Amino acid sequence: MADRLTQLQDALNSLADQFCNAIGVLQQCAPPASFSNIQTSVNKEQPSSPTEEYAQLFAALIARTAKDIDVLIESLPSEESTAALQVRRAAALQVRRAAALQVRHAAAPTGETRCGPTGETRCGPYR
Repeated sequence: MADRLTQLQDALNSLADQFCNAIGVLQQCAPPASFSNIQTSVNKEQPSSPTEEYAQLFAALIARTAKDIDVLIESLPSEESTAALQVRRAAALQVRRAAALQVRHAAAPTGETRCGPTGETRCGPYR
């Protein structure tokens, strides 16, 4: 799986593609504009296209991709996460781990006296 920055870059590329495609479809489906000073020949027999459906489709795609980008940005580490802060958090986690290990080691003899040697498979009232 790709890291978050690669996912963010892929999402931004997808958003750029969606914007380009939306503009292209809008240009293709837009009704011809008339200019007062310029004579143009326009085919009046052009079939009507579902521009409203295209607009809703591209709006939904762009909104979903923008939300995905927001989620990816929020998941990135903050500027406040410095190396010193990470070292302090790691030290605090190490202290918590050592305390939990002491509790486990203190509970091990109690379990052995209740259940016998550690090689036995049955323990407690089901013996």
